[in-house]
Amino acid sequence: MDVKQLNGIALAYAGDAIYEVYIRDFLLQSGRTRSNILHKMATFYVSAKAQAELTQKLLDQDLLSEEEVSFYRRGRNAKFHTKAKNTDHHTYSISTGFESLLGYLHLTKQKERLEELIAWCIEEVGEVHVKEWKKK
Repeated sequence: MDVKQLNGIALAYAGDAIYEVYIRDFLLQSGRTRSNILHKMATFYVSAKAQAELTQKLLDQDLLSEEEVSFYRRGRNAKFHTKAKNTDHHTYSISTGFESLLGYLHLTKQKERLEELIAWCIEEVGEVHVKEWKKK
């Protein structure tokens, strides 16, 4: 399989799953075990809105290589055959681009870079929400 030939939706399919696993691992390692709390915390990371916000920060801070931006755009510009749930089309497109980038990194075995970006995302989200979680 030539990963560079995959369409953005296929890459996003892989990226969505990979990101979810990393986030679930992180949340379990944080010591939380109640499923309702884990689910609420996970949405801060994996919702389309969260992914779109993280992507915008990655782009604004110029943290992606040209190649990474091209795979983000491939996902963002993909033609969707489903309607976005719980968000607008623009936000959904950006989040699909984010997942496409992660899928590309995963499928091309760029584990170190994948983990670097996910760690950055966890830190970004954590700075905003960790104070709220500690109160619960």
